[in-house]
Amino acid sequence: MASGMELGGGADLPGAFVLSNLAEVVERVLAFLPAKALLRAAGVSRLWSACARRVLRGQRAVAWVSVARADALPDAVPDGHRLLRAVAEELENVRILPRTVLYMADAETFVSQEQRRGHVKARKRMSMETAVALEKLFPKQCQVLGIVTPGIVVTPMGSGSNQPQEIEMGESGFALLFPQIEGIKIQPFHFIKQSKKLTLEKHELAEVGLLDNPELRVVLVFGYNCCKVGASSYLQRVVSTFSDMNIILAGGQVDSLSSLTSEKSPVDINATGVVGLSFSGLRIQSATVLLNEDVSDEKAVEAAMQRLKAANIPEQDTIGFMFACVGRGFHYYRAKANVEADAFRKFFPSVPLFGFFGNGEIGCDRIVTGNFILRKCNEVKDEDLFHSYTTIMALIHLGSSK
Repeated sequence: MASGMELGGGADLPGAFVLSNLAEVVERVLAFLPAKALLRAAGVSRLWSACARRVLRGQRAVAWVSVARADALPDAVPDGHRLLRAVAEELENVRILPRTVLYMADAETFVSQEQRRGHVKARKRMSMETAVALEKLFPKQCQVLGIVTPGIVVTPMGSGSNQPQEIEMGESGFALLFPQIEGIKIQPFHFIKQSKKLTLEKHELAEVGLLDNPELRVVLVFGYNCCKVGASSYLQRVVSTFSDMNIILAGGQVDSLSSLTSEKSPVDINATGVVGLSFSGLRIQSATVLLNEDVSDEKAVEAAMQRLKAANIPEQDTIGFMFACVGRGFHYYRAKANVEADAFRKFFPSVPLFGFFGNGEIGCDRIVTGNFILRKCNEVKDEDLFHSYTTIMALIHLGSSK
């Protein structure tokens, strides 16, 4: 675009001059646009391109796309899971350029009804087709990690203060969209169980930020295909390599790995392994609390949330995670639904909550009763990290916006 755009019969208008010369004004205008529109606007001129880049760098809030049973979407989506359609529609409106994506979908409906009645191989093939379609919706440089679980915990779109939902059955899912945040690094990692290789090399851990990384603060870790022989022991062996570090550790066992675009080779649906995200950065704050088998009523759940609240983590720029056993939920609380998610919302009114119901939980209560002091990691033994019939609640604060 030339300096002083010519509009309306060649007359130089003041507005055209401003929008082609004054960066501060252009940035304020472009700040109202979603990311995709910003990228298109960047092609107008060098000034607009520089302004668009600055606007995108300033958009540091995590965004998300979610679907739940009550969402007003058609019951039958011919092209895969409802999350696929929701992501396709909502990516037109998000204000960030996603650099890392973590999505989770329910295992029951991530495949079509027709395929579910077929053989296991057909079921898995459809699952991969849906996953590939999801991956293609995101920018090429975006790292996508996707897992499939028995149940989903999700906060509806629109606001972090929306009521989170525990969805133990039914079509549901979410995609967390992390932008590039200055001073924070989010790295996917993946270790596959191999019969001839029983230990992990140090360089493998270092390459994904799990070793020799003084800024490592949080690790979300998930074991997949854990029903296979030796899978649980492999998961414990992997976690033991970094569990004694001064970090927050949370996660669980899920049904399967569906996406991992950081690797060149396609996902092997028959493999057994461990996958996750490492969060590094000096501004990151985090804490976890364990709801064990003794936590079986609303009062006890709220007491656990009170301990987590005592960590004094800011609610702005914070995400909540809930990793629960499939044995908890509605029936565990004597036919009361959403007990743990409701308690979380009571103590954290503006923090979005995401997670799953799985087949085993990983983590520990990092906050002790009494003085509410964060436990040091060296006080936690490996056997204290793996549980059943429990729930892990975690907070991850990605640093305050400037």
